[in-house]
Amino acid sequence: MTLESRDNWRDTILAGLANYIDAGSIVAGATALALWKEEFGLSHVAVGLIAAFSANAISAGIGAIIGGILCDRYGRKTIYQFDMLFYAFGMLLLVFAAAPWMLIVGFIIVGLAVGADVPASWSLIAELAPDRARGKHCGLAQILWFLGSTIVLVSSLALAPLGVVGVRIVFAHLAIIALALTFLRSRMRESSRWEEARAARVSGAGVGCKDLFKPPYLSSMIFLIGVYGFWNLWAGTNGFFFPYILRTVGDQTQFVSVAVQTAGSFTGILSIYLVFMRYADVMNQRLLFSIAALMHVAAMLILAVLPFNLASATTYLLLISSASGFGAQSFFQLWSAEFFPTLVRSTAQGFCFAVVRIVLGVWSFFVPMLSSYDFHTLAWILVAFLAASGVIGAIWAPRHEGKSLEALADRKAVA
Repeated sequence: MTLESRDNWRDTILAGLANYIDAGSIVAGATALALWKEEFGLSHVAVGLIAAFSANAISAGIGAIIGGILCDRYGRKTIYQFDMLFYAFGMLLLVFAAAPWMLIVGFIIVGLAVGADVPASWSLIAELAPDRARGKHCGLAQILWFLGSTIVLVSSLALAPLGVVGVRIVFAHLAIIALALTFLRSRMRESSRWEEARAARVSGAGVGCKDLFKPPYLSSMIFLIGVYGFWNLWAGTNGFFFPYILRTVGDQTQFVSVAVQTAGSFTGILSIYLVFMRYADVMNQRLLFSIAALMHVAAMLILAVLPFNLASATTYLLLISSASGFGAQSFFQLWSAEFFPTLVRSTAQGFCFAVVRIVLGVWSFFVPMLSSYDFHTLAWILVAFLAASGVIGAIWAPRHEGKSLEALADRKAVA
């Protein structure tokens, strides 16, 4: 491995830790939700509000729009280096939360920071990666997403006897990582592709933000929002509420619910490494996505048709985690970088990410009430979401494997 190659992987890890932070925030909130409900006597409405304005949803969407625009204007490094300080402040509010309002405010701040970091990090990863290894680098970032959820889940499992105190410790570890990441990222380089595009913009060349809402870029954003948005309605429900549903609907202990979720995370990591990182750069991407989509629908049908118990929940989670490694989440990160030119890449990613997360936030408000009223109705709705995502991807997914960002941009420019 050359020095340049080592630098690329190091930068991918440091940028990709945005995924670790994002997943850790979501899953920490998920494992804490039932405990918070008991600690503060939260109603279904209050639980829905926390979910709707959490790092999983609305605040992350708003942060993505702001961060994406600033990232294209001032550079990737400027944004991803300092937003973690903002994140750490929000996390400390959660660590020391003594009232429900502190939970909501803390998650809003955390979500804004996470949302701003995602387009900056995803753009940087794609721009620094070799043309024939972009999928591998994006895949590593997705492994960090699963790793964030896994470590938080295992920590929550180990600290479960401590109750709410254990949850506070988990949030404290995320705050510490954010502070360390601020220091480590200060040594990273700026994207050379962004610097070159910025210099060209000064001379009058390039695509502006207003062009995103014209062909061909508008159709690309509609595709990404559709294929990822429907999938994320399922993923957001699963990621934030699955432990909560296991405890309140499936009547399982906190230990069992977290253990089942952890098994699913390890399965997802293996799927990314063995499938997405090996084949996304060389295999028909539309076919690969379609296989994952079919597996997602089949897994969700298990919960829609069978009684909700530990056996059905475990089978569902292992199958759907296997599919998630090379499904919509991984391809959204990859495609959202490839569809757009450098100087509007983060803006486009931020806009798509924002629409998806804000819609999820509205949906999340109703999930606790719906799951407690009729879980199987909720399951069938999630089947429909996954099927819609799969159909959109199977018909309109691109074939970008092995192509450079410049070649893809040139194709868009003449489309």
